[in-house]
Amino acid sequence: MASPRVRKIADRIQVIVAEMLERRIKDPRLGFITVTDVRLSGDSQHATIYYTVLGDEDEQAATAVALESAKGVLRSEVGKQLGMRLVPTLAFQLDELPEGARHLDEVLAKAREADAAVAAAREGARPAGDPDPYKKPREISEAEDEDDA
Repeated sequence: MASPRVRKIADRIQVIVAEMLERRIKDPRLGFITVTDVRLSGDSQHATIYYTVLGDEDEQAATAVALESAKGVLRSEVGKQLGMRLVPTLAFQLDELPEGARHLDEVLAKAREADAAVAAAREGARPAGDPDPYKKPREISEAEDEDDA
């Protein structure tokens, strides 16, 4: 969606669909749904609507079925409000971004715990060898200098 016109249409579709789902679609299978994004093809003929549902997998599946059954009503309302000659087709896609973010948060929490365990083990630890383990250039004394001559 490089064109600003296409982006404006996509934003408008997102608002229309969200309002319709909140106010006019009264399907009991429809869960607590949030429209997160709309992506429109470059020729404005196909809109993919990304959504999230609060609940378990059964509620997500029921919401997907409800959205598929309400697709025609939503498309006709999008056409009426946009006033376009060719109304884009609507496809609904469950947004995986929140689940990915939740997984990433869990991984980061485990990493923080591992870092804390390493820091706790490091407290009071001493190096195994000399306090200064690096080699230093050898100093030549006068007695060794006389032996070489």
